[in-house]
Amino acid sequence: MEKIYFISGIDTGIGKTVATGLMIRSLRAHGTDAITVKLVQTGNEGFSEDIEAHRRIAGGERFYEDQLGLTCPQIFKFPASPRLAAELEGRTVDLKRVEMCINACAEHHALTLVESAGGLAVPLTDDTLSIDFAAERKWPVVLVTCGRLGAINHAILSLELIRARKMKLAGVVHDTLPESNPDIDRDAERSVRAHLARLAFDCPFIRIPAFDGTDYPGVDFSEIFR
Repeated sequence: MEKIYFISGIDTGIGKTVATGLMIRSLRAHGTDAITVKLVQTGNEGFSEDIEAHRRIAGGERFYEDQLGLTCPQIFKFPASPRLAAELEGRTVDLKRVEMCINACAEHHALTLVESAGGLAVPLTDDTLSIDFAAERKWPVVLVTCGRLGAINHAILSLELIRARKMKLAGVVHDTLPESNPDIDRDAERSVRAHLARLAFDCPFIRIPAFDGTDYPGVDFSEIFR
C-alpha cells in the first residue's frame, strides 16, 4: 500500500469532500491508521470546513495534527482557485509548507489521503496545477466522479490528464447525487467505465449510493487501498 493518495474530482461540488470522509471512515473501520489532509482550502476562515467534514463523517474525533495546523496548512477566505484566493490576500500558496505538513502527517500514520482543491487542473500558483503537485510526488490518484449533466466530459478530460501525466489511477469513486437524473447517472457510469478500459486503466470502480446527507452509507473502499 502507498503512503499518500491524492483524492481529486472531475469538478467542484460533486461530493469529493464527503467521499474523502467516507474513505477514511472505511479505512479506520478496517484497522488502517489513516488521516486526511486538505491540500489548500479556499472560501474559509479558521479551521478547514472540509477537514471538519472528514472528521464528522468518520466519527467526530479530531487528530493531534489538526491542532497543530498540519492537516490544512493553507486557508484563504475567497471561494476561488488557490492562486486567485491567495492573490486577493496579497499572498501566494506556500507549496513548500504544504509538502512539509503532508509529510509530517505521513510520518505518523500508515496512510494519508490528500484532498485536492477543486479539480485536477485548478491552479495552485502561476506555475503549478493541482495535478502537477501530485504528479511530481508520484502520488496515486483516486478520482471522484458523479452522474450530473456534463460529468462525462469532465470525467473523460480528467482521465486523459491523468494518463498524460503518467500517474497511477488507484480507483474511481462515483458519487450518486440525489438530484441527478437516473438515466444520465447510469450513462455517466457506463461512459467512464468504457473510457477506463480504452485507456487501459485497471482499477476499482466504487459507487457511493445516494443518501440524505446525514445517515452516511457504509461503503468499503479497501480494494482501492491495497
